[in-house]
Amino acid sequence: MRTVFEDEAKLDISYLPPHLPHREAHLRSLFNFFSFLLKRPEKMSRNVLVIGSVGSGKTALSQRFGVNLVERAKRKGLALRYVHVNCQECRGSLFLALWRVIRIFHPNFPRRGFSAEEMLEMLLDTLDTRGIYVVLALDELEALIRKGGTTPIYNITRVQEERMGAPRRLSLICVLRDEKWLGAIEESARSTLQRNVIYLPKYAGRELMDILGYRADLALRDGAILDETISMIAELGSESGDARYALDLLWRAGKYADESSSPTILPEHVRKAALYVYPAIRIDDVDHLPKHSKLLLLAISRALRQSQAVYLSMGEAEQTYAIVCEEYDEQPHGHTQLWKYLKELAIGGIVGIKPSGRGFRGRTTLIGLPRIPAEQLERELVSRLR
Repeated sequence: MRTVFEDEAKLDISYLPPHLPHREAHLRSLFNFFSFLLKRPEKMSRNVLVIGSVGSGKTALSQRFGVNLVERAKRKGLALRYVHVNCQECRGSLFLALWRVIRIFHPNFPRRGFSAEEMLEMLLDTLDTRGIYVVLALDELEALIRKGGTTPIYNITRVQEERMGAPRRLSLICVLRDEKWLGAIEESARSTLQRNVIYLPKYAGRELMDILGYRADLALRDGAILDETISMIAELGSESGDARYALDLLWRAGKYADESSSPTILPEHVRKAALYVYPAIRIDDVDHLPKHSKLLLLAISRALRQSQAVYLSMGEAEQTYAIVCEEYDEQPHGHTQLWKYLKELAIGGIVGIKPSGRGFRGRTTLIGLPRIPAEQLERELVSRLR
């Protein structure tokens, strides 16, 4: 079968490219913060915060830094490890995050029987025993804050201070989508994160063109896409500045080219792809939400699809949510908990919320889906909840 792809995996979100166009300066900043690790790693540790919106390259930046740092450490004979943990995949649990780290050194370590604080102490004891230094990246840190508030952040950022005279074994890279989440934790924990911050701006259209061109060279056959088509994709992605969205468009457009047996990705393939790829939110983003967040989101998408309205009120969302809970044999949560779920969905960019204005009796919150069709979201949620 004819294909435009040389290696389509090079367009996958999990692929880590050798170079990160337009993130070189931020990569140098990370190396600057952690340069001590290649000289006297036992003398200090560092906590660095990386902040950027969806598709700004936060995860790739952290992982590329980790790979490069470990390579440099090996050349110097240093026992240094980089470990990347997604807090959303760990359901916002510091215990599960630490359990994933400690299993690298103790593969059969039990999943029960210890607190997060005990796990942290055992991890440091293990690093002491083996003479290892670790840079731990906590991706999607907002999940940790959402579930545990101040305590997990305080514990993991301050644990080294209690080890007077002992080697500093653990440094952190904390990856966050929105700085607003820092307002949910106390100053004592917040101050340790805000000392060293790297901000990643959204990509501009010209920058997206460079990224797409670079990935196309890696993933596509020679001549499989024209500069004009790359420019078109970059223009579609420039509003959100989301490189993930732009790369998804490129991959899906390539698939439509293959379906039509075209040797080249044409603008029409991009237009078709744009019908099914939505900026700023991926369906995968809802996978790690708590069940009742998914049920509330299902209620919102269903109500908006049925009404064909731009917004629905909080009261309408709660009524539909109660019906959805009955369908799934779940006890509905109360208004206060639902409001908490709704704010988290809004901060994550999945829903849009605003106060009601004229035309509404009394004051309420209006809820909308600005970035994904309600029918599509409803279908995906039903599939996942099943």
